[in-house]
Parts: sequence; C-alpha cells; structure tokens
Amino acid sequence: MTELIEFINRFVELDSETEKAIHDCFKVEVYEKNEFIFEEGKICSKISFIKSGLVRKFYMNDGQDVTSWIYFNNQWLTSMTSFFEQKPSFENFQACERTVLYSLSYADEQRLLECPVFAKFHIKMLRQYLASLNEFHHKYKLMNAHEKYSYLLAYFPEIVKKAKLKHIASMMDVSQETLSRIRASIN
Repeated sequence: MTELIEFINRFVELDSETEKAIHDCFKVEVYEKNEFIFEEGKICSKISFIKSGLVRKFYMNDGQDVTSWIYFNNQWLTSMTSFFEQKPSFENFQACERTVLYSLSYADEQRLLECPVFAKFHIKMLRQYLASLNEFHHKYKLMNAHEKYSYLLAYFPEIVKKAKLKHIASMMDVSQETLSRIRASIN
C-alpha cells in the first residue's frame, strides 16, 4: 500500500492513527483483462486507487461503446455521480490489462472522513481533481484531433503507450484511420 500512502502524503502528512485506519479500510483487488470493475445501471460502491494496470471508462451510445477516459497507475477511479450520490451509474469501468487496485467502500470512506487528516486530504484532492478536470475539458474541447493527440502524448504518455488504438480514437472522437494518420504524421 506504499503507493497509496505516498500519494496521500503529497497532500497531507499522515499521522500513525490515520495511516492505520487507511490500511484497515482500503482493500486490495485484482482484475484480469476485460473484467468489469464498475458497471452501468449498478450503484458504484467504491472508489479505487490504481496500484498498477490500465482501466477504460466508457458508456454506451446507440449501441456503440464510447471511451471517455483511460486511467493508469497512481490515478483514482470511480463513477463519481454514482459513488457520491449512491445512485445507478451511467458508465462502465473495465480493466484493459491485469489491474491491481486499492479500493475503499462507500461505508469505509464515510468512516475515514471522521479522521480529520483524511478529511483534509479528501478535500484537497477533490479540489485539485475537479479543477484539473475542468481545465482539461475546456482545453480538450477546443483542440483539433492533431492537438488532442499531441496533448495526450505530452501529458498522458501512458495512455498512448498502453491503450488500444480504437479506445484512444474513441476518446478523441475520431476514427481509427484518422488517428493512424495523425500518429504517422508525428512519427
């Protein structure tokens, strides 16, 4: 659980009591390639930190699956609306390769939020995440396909290196052929 503790310590300095509570509450989960972590229509009961692996978030639109993001090591994942509001999810999360997670149930998250140090971490992390997400979506919507791919290369090389071409193309809202031409022009 070293990666998780190190990540949290970047936001707040953990005391021994809070660190023990984190060890008690987070559970190690392993998902094999193509296994679902969260599914559309079900209530998302956990938030997870990726120790290792690759996870694709997608939703269905007119029978087609549309990739909205690809997560990798040291990132958090959850169906936010479903987890925080405890209502059915509109999205799916699927392991793209063998993936190891540190997962926190909704009930255990509520318990950990009673710890002032963890609550402080939670607020700081959520604020940073939401600000980054807002900025990313603003910039990304204004980019053309070539700029989107260059942006992914510069800021999220793990996605470009490890994800399937069809998932990256879907995330960029372009055809695989267009993405292949973009990649060829950059290389």
